[in-house]
Amino acid sequence: MHKGDDDFLNFSSSLSDVWRLLSEQERELLRQNAYIQHFKKNQKIYSEGDEPKDLMCLLKGKVKIYKEGIGGRSQIIRIIKPIQYFAYRAYFAKENYLTDAAAFEPSIVCMVPMTLVSNILKENFKLCKFFIRQLSVDLGIAEERTVNLTQKHIRGRLAESLIFLIDSYGLEDDNTINIYLAREDLANLSNMTTSNAIRTLSTFVSEKVIALDGRKVKVLDEEKLRKISKLG
Repeated sequence: MHKGDDDFLNFSSSLSDVWRLLSEQERELLRQNAYIQHFKKNQKIYSEGDEPKDLMCLLKGKVKIYKEGIGGRSQIIRIIKPIQYFAYRAYFAKENYLTDAAAFEPSIVCMVPMTLVSNILKENFKLCKFFIRQLSVDLGIAEERTVNLTQKHIRGRLAESLIFLIDSYGLEDDNTINIYLAREDLANLSNMTTSNAIRTLSTFVSEKVIALDGRKVKVLDEEKLRKISKLG
């Protein structure tokens, strides 16, 4: 589906942080060239080795950025939430994608050709600062997660991942984390095996930190969960 799609009607309001940095001429170029794509659950958005062509903004749904490791084991590097931009770092680095991206659930993504973004950046200093800030924030998060995932014990890593999901997606009215992950995905996010993730979740249940219902994780004691994460 393209820019005539109903989802595109919400384009400017969804991208308000970028929209307000553009001139009216630049906004019109965005209207003419941006387009909408719908992705099914688990559908690939891009693959490692692909040439980066579009700046992507998640309008609806949830997306994972991950890296295939040795023996087919994946490591989830980032989780994208609405409204976040992604898939542009490789273009600025003049390299192909080093990761894969896929939809956790049915998702809607706005695509903006990077050639257009690059042309606008040549004339728009405010937009340059925006992307420098975004890349800096992403780098800071990546550095912190690298240290935590390599230095914390299993309990601390899994607790940190649950806190990360809470902070990213929030809690429902009954304190259930507003994203339902398979145990394998939760393990991949926490840099551990699926069996270790299952055992650690069971320990958290017995300690009345969380409750489990299928893929749903209900937080019973967020303060204790954050303490476990902090202590590592």
